[in-house]
Amino acid sequence: MLRNFFTLFFIVIFISLNAQNSIIGFTPESAIEQTKLETAFESKLDASNLDKWMQKMAAEPHWVGTKFGEENAKWMRYQFKSWGYDAKIETYQILFPYPIERVLELTGPTQYKAKLTAVPVEGDPFTAQGDALLPSYNAFSTDGDVEGELVFVNYGIPKDYEELEKMGISVKGKIVIAKYQGSWRGIKPKLAAENGAIGCIIYSDPQDDGYGRGDVYPKGAFKNKTGVQRGSVMDMPTYPGDVLTPGYGATKDAKRLTKEEAPTITKIPVLPISYEDAQPLLAALDGPVAPESWRGGLPITYHIGPGAAKVHLKLKFDWKLVPAHNVIATMKGTEFPDQWVVRGNHHDAWVHGANDPVSGMVALMEEARAVGELAKKGQKPKRSLVYCAWDAEEPGLIGSTEWVEDHKKELQEKVVAYINTDGNGRGFLGVGGSHSLQAMVSEVAGAVKDPQTKVSVKERRIARDMVNGGDDFFGLYALGSGSDYTPFIQHAGIASLNLGFGGENEGGEYHTIYDTYPHYKRFKDPEFAYGVALANTAGRITLRLANADIIPLDFSQWYDTVSGYLDEIMEETSKMRTSVEKHNKLIDRNAFELASDPREKIKTPERKEPVPYLDFSPLQNVLSKLKSTIEMYHGLDLSNLSKTHKEKLNTLLMDAEHKLTSDDGLPRRPWFKHQIYAPGFYTGYGVKTLPGVREAIEQKNWSEAKEQIKALSETLDNFDGHLKEIISSLK
Repeated sequence: MLRNFFTLFFIVIFISLNAQNSIIGFTPESAIEQTKLETAFESKLDASNLDKWMQKMAAEPHWVGTKFGEENAKWMRYQFKSWGYDAKIETYQILFPYPIERVLELTGPTQYKAKLTAVPVEGDPFTAQGDALLPSYNAFSTDGDVEGELVFVNYGIPKDYEELEKMGISVKGKIVIAKYQGSWRGIKPKLAAENGAIGCIIYSDPQDDGYGRGDVYPKGAFKNKTGVQRGSVMDMPTYPGDVLTPGYGATKDAKRLTKEEAPTITKIPVLPISYEDAQPLLAALDGPVAPESWRGGLPITYHIGPGAAKVHLKLKFDWKLVPAHNVIATMKGTEFPDQWVVRGNHHDAWVHGANDPVSGMVALMEEARAVGELAKKGQKPKRSLVYCAWDAEEPGLIGSTEWVEDHKKELQEKVVAYINTDGNGRGFLGVGGSHSLQAMVSEVAGAVKDPQTKVSVKERRIARDMVNGGDDFFGLYALGSGSDYTPFIQHAGIASLNLGFGGENEGGEYHTIYDTYPHYKRFKDPEFAYGVALANTAGRITLRLANADIIPLDFSQWYDTVSGYLDEIMEETSKMRTSVEKHNKLIDRNAFELASDPREKIKTPERKEPVPYLDFSPLQNVLSKLKSTIEMYHGLDLSNLSKTHKEKLNTLLMDAEHKLTSDDGLPRRPWFKHQIYAPGFYTGYGVKTLPGVREAIEQKNWSEAKEQIKALSETLDNFDGHLKEIISSLK
């Protein structure tokens, strides 16, 4: 432990000595004023506001369509108005299923009826609100009444079904039971249905999310035996948002699909359960013992089935349109009112949502309050700020998606960037997003002090990374899905960020009745110090984007990242080819030996389809061209541009991210337009970079891979042309 401490100490000193002092996008004079502004902004942040507001907003359950959810929206609107914003509520009518019947029974070889209810715990009165609590279920499961043999499918991800196939086990006509984790939950019923299953059960195994991690609630932070993770299973990798209005806003008079036409509702019924309810089902299984990597933390032998274990699953929902209330608060910019910096966090929750999402929402509000105070003293931002509190994020990013779809053209013309937060904890800063914003975010992270260590949040994050074998580079992760940035970056092509603190706030409250204020105060961020750190970090990013003389985009780091993605794909393709060639050579050799063997023939594995040599040269060529163009752009002297040239430059820079989209979108899911980042078709939240090319190769669809290489090359060529236009406009 002592050696690790000194290692961290010297790493931090090294980073501090090499810290950058410049501010990207600002002249030296403007940088001085911006530094003063950010110092004044930070001084106004007050942790007690976050604490007080969380108690108010998380006092009752407030999923979309509830009275308390609407009250929260109206209260936030009032707060924003009192801080000097032009605030309003924009409401959309969205389809939302409420569970009215949930039955899960083990019908053989023994009988057991699942309780499907989490128990209140001592010391947390919010868990004892009875009928006010939303029942545990998976939103956008289809209705169904099915009975069949049970099969355990581990996490229910593609490689698990490959393993089942090797064992000769089919789930066709069966009901599967899968563990949470390993993938986004919606992938589990999607894959189960594709493999012929008639129903899906998802449970939290205590090894992953329970007593295997630590003491359970209320003694500790982790999931107790009755806790159940709610969540949407909408097929969001096809499109998020209202299932009945794909690609356009769910306004009152919008044309809607019928429920039966909606492709993102699951094909089979799916239900989440606790590990208390899962144990009797798993214990009843026979068949092969599960592989070691599949076994969990329950005190049973994990079998796969199928066999004697048979279950009955019955689900019925009330499908109705409910109002989703987005709060939109605008502060008009002094110099560029038609250039917007949009900042958002959702306000709806599955139950009380103290951590998810209220911890992020109150940080956004405190940030907006401090900015409002500065504005009242004459320090208004140059560009307009738009603070948003989204509704209906939990069932499928619905509030934000409908707003973006409804205002898409205007947003593409006016938005500089979107900055997203969600739930927040304590520990290390994590930021994902458009890599053209990476350099700016790194500078901001170097200016914000970590509440615990008193070094910058950048220094602390890098120190942790280096101790774990990483380097001294502060980078952004690529955005997949799972929060409200998705419609901005992946549909509208707007540069986006997602940030929050975590790593030292683990627990099992996620989407359960235990995500309450008492739980948050005990185990997450007791003093709201990291809530203030989040407001400070996101606020500085917002203010820099709002006040920069030149929008702070760095395409050099973008290039390094994207070219690295291509290198990954080429390397993985080469590994696939080598693996297949070795496999087929072994098959051929064994076949030759068996042909000359007079003994009884032994069945050998089949030959695999060879991996062709794909021509990546169009991508390599355009990236080489881009490298030269980017070097040319960053070699320009932008310090003495005229006002006219600055305005022209900023207008073109605002459109840069959009040039990385394609009107055709991705194969089989045209809603996703971005060609660099997308959620994986079979990973859900998990990102696929250069998704069209990467996923075609992973699915061994070689003709599509060639098509997507061409499509991506054209997109990158358009991006290169746009950067050349920027350079030309400055000459």
